Amino acid sequence: MTKPLEGIKIIDFTHVQAGPAATQMLAWFGADVIKVERPGSGDVTRSQLRHIKDADALYFTMLNSNKKSLTLDTKTQKGKKVLERLIRESDVLVENFAPGALDRMGFTWEHIHELNPGMIVASVKGFSDGHHFEDLKVYENVAQAAGGAASTTGFWDGPPTVSGAALGDSNTGMHLVIGILTALHARDKNGGKGQKVSVSMQDAVINLVRVKLRDQQRLDATGILEEYPQYPHGQFTDVVPRGGNAGGGGQPGWVLKCKGWETDPNAYIYFTIQGHAWPKVAEAIGKPEWIDDPAYNTALARQDKIFDIFSYIEEWLSDKTKFEAVDILRKFDIPCAPVLSMKEIANDPSLRKSGTIVEVNHPVIGKYLTVGSPIKFSDLDIDITASPLLGQHTNDVLKDLGYSQEEISELHDEKAV
Repeated sequence: MTKPLEGIKIIDFTHVQAGPAATQMLAWFGADVIKVERPGSGDVTRSQLRHIKDADALYFTMLNSNKKSLTLDTKTQKGKKVLERLIRESDVLVENFAPGALDRMGFTWEHIHELNPGMIVASVKGFSDGHHFEDLKVYENVAQAAGGAASTTGFWDGPPTVSGAALGDSNTGMHLVIGILTALHARDKNGGKGQKVSVSMQDAVINLVRVKLRDQQRLDATGILEEYPQYPHGQFTDVVPRGGNAGGGGQPGWVLKCKGWETDPNAYIYFTIQGHAWPKVAEAIGKPEWIDDPAYNTALARQDKIFDIFSYIEEWLSDKTKFEAVDILRKFDIPCAPVLSMKEIANDPSLRKSGTIVEVNHPVIGKYLTVGSPIKFSDLDIDITASPLLGQHTNDVLKDLGYSQEEISELHDEKAV
């Protein structure tokens, strides 16, 4: 089967997570992704948090499947010449260097555009160009803090809290994928002209916390947020408070204990009370008298008793496992889910069947699990292959660029590759 991005060649000058997540997804969809790495060391994640001595770490393998690895020293003149030739024959260059690093390497946008007018240069940044924090070094949790996620996550009596989800890293990578595909489409419609594309980690996080920006404006206007746990008895300041496990869309929800919570830290479900579904909620938990009781039959009436309601539901859950509870509640069409541990996700047969969790065979570390494509297609199968060993495809890439075997040997001898 021909994949949609076959024929698109991508120079992957990224490292760690945000950039590699983007280029990996493009590789899954058929692009020829050439990961350019420093000879001898490569991407820093090859050695970070490794569990097998001298083998690539899972941090690397899970972000670099389906790619080729080219080792290249761009500080040497011959290394620069290799990169120039690669740029001429490629479609996209993706980078997440510190600001100005490409320029200092000698590959300004003007030079790249001169080499290849159709080239798209896609960049991951910490902050957008011109931002007063532009020179700050940004990692995952820094982005969550600067993007508003940390200040609105956690409980009201505790500190700002970061999420275990990669809102700053992988989320930025997914935004960059959208930008790259849009730029490729624009190039096709614009006479082959390339352009620059960038996504800042702060901006990508802000995009995911837009409902909190919504709430800030409502708070500014009214002084209260009636769907937050602080209403009606708590106090609001002039900033959006942390809401614990409350639902962000105006539907009251909470994490509730199930049978076994005393020994299992994940024996919980998330339970949501939708206004229009109140009769079904009351019926499901054995409280049919609440359906028409004016003290309970509207969302506003329930708000001051919401934690009493959740406490009652927890009593109802006390003799049911999280899976038993969800099996009952799903029959009443009540939005809920078990709180799944990573071990449960790793072993979930549905996730294996859908290709969301994939087992891959690596030549050194053996079999390992990785995430598959979260995007599913009716006419495209995504094959996940092992991440490349450092420099595994160097000679093949050089041959494709037209280098002779003698020239390749010289490049190796001079440590340009």
